[in-house]
Amino acid sequence: HNKLLLNGVAYYHYFKKLTSLCTKSAAKLQKNPDIFGIFENYLYFCTQICVFLKNMSVEIKKITNRIDLLRFVKFGNEFYSNCENFFFFFILDEMATLKTKKNRAVVVCAHVLYMAYKNGKAVGRIAGIINHEANRKWGVKHVRFGWMDFIDDLAVSKALLDAVAEWGKSKGMDGLNGPVGFTDFDHQGLLIEGYEHLAPMASLYNYPYYVKHMEAYGLTKENDWIEIQIYPPQELPERFGRMAKIVEQRSNVRVDKVKNVKELVRKYGISYMDVIDVAYQKLYNFQALTDRQKHHYCDMYFPLLNFDFVTVVVNENNEVVGVGVGMPDVSNALRKCKGKLFPLGWYHLLKALKSKTYEAFDLLLIAVRPDYQDRGLNAVIIADQHPYFVKYGIKRVETTAIMETNTKNLSHWEVFPHKYHKRRRAYIKAI
Repeated sequence: HNKLLLNGVAYYHYFKKLTSLCTKSAAKLQKNPDIFGIFENYLYFCTQICVFLKNMSVEIKKITNRIDLLRFVKFGNEFYSNCENFFFFFILDEMATLKTKKNRAVVVCAHVLYMAYKNGKAVGRIAGIINHEANRKWGVKHVRFGWMDFIDDLAVSKALLDAVAEWGKSKGMDGLNGPVGFTDFDHQGLLIEGYEHLAPMASLYNYPYYVKHMEAYGLTKENDWIEIQIYPPQELPERFGRMAKIVEQRSNVRVDKVKNVKELVRKYGISYMDVIDVAYQKLYNFQALTDRQKHHYCDMYFPLLNFDFVTVVVNENNEVVGVGVGMPDVSNALRKCKGKLFPLGWYHLLKALKSKTYEAFDLLLIAVRPDYQDRGLNAVIIADQHPYFVKYGIKRVETTAIMETNTKNLSHWEVFPHKYHKRRRAYIKAI
């Protein structure tokens, strides 16, 4: 049954040829009623098999033009239209990310997009990515898969993964890895625990059945991430505040509270992006960002930020040595937008960003320059942002995905009430 299910197209063509041959032979057998009756039943059986296999066969189409790309992007939002915990991507942002001319990652990456169809209806999508720079850094030959969504049908998921695997092999790759994106700034990791929680802007959501499809294909765990939900107290623990002050004095650092993106760029250029770059060198699938990519991500994210939640730590030479960035959770606003800024999507987003109170907050990143790591600068960043958690009435803070092996980062939150509420996984398979 599984072979029939996963090779429906091949079996369909086989039975179609057999049916055609039987039809041609039927006229010759009409003179013998007994044999013809048996043959007629067999012909009917073959015809029904053809109809069944045609209905279950999967067609894979490569995305080659803007109309197909728009269909690819919209499929992601439409597929989760009835899911309460999914947030909608902005269509224009997704188009820009996946367009070769606009994506700054294409300098170090090659990519391909596919959609799956059954009976003329879209039933899945996938992106194949080869990050040449990351492959060189880690000494591997991996083709990545991402932007993968599909109905609960093993034939569909297999056909999509097969398409990426074959494309990767044609480029000399020997491993299939995902779900991950072009860089660490893209969404990565299949959600395997925590489906009952809302998906923030910084992380993926997927249906629970995706896991069995990954395992059925032979993909195995390569890396897990954990997401933490933190409940900030009204007052920072005295021990924590005292530690932050000691760190500032011993390391001779201070917080420079910039007010907007113009002041940030005027004072420090994009050196804060350089800190993020060097701080994340040892993280999973890391690839050093090019200057074009740094400017691209700055232009994409920083204009949206409330700079109360941007912490820049500098040393005695006025060099940026630590960065902490967060933003209010705008998931509900994105759901109202349905992925569109117009006609009223911009209003819902602006209202959420400019609100005086926030229920939830997304801690996007904390990065410390390697020569300042293990000095406690994280405490300085958290101590700076905590008063604003109280000011805006924030009841819960959600971290982005933290590698399960990054025990130092995980331990920073032990001082606050918290829970590990989500787990994500990246898979690997030899091809």
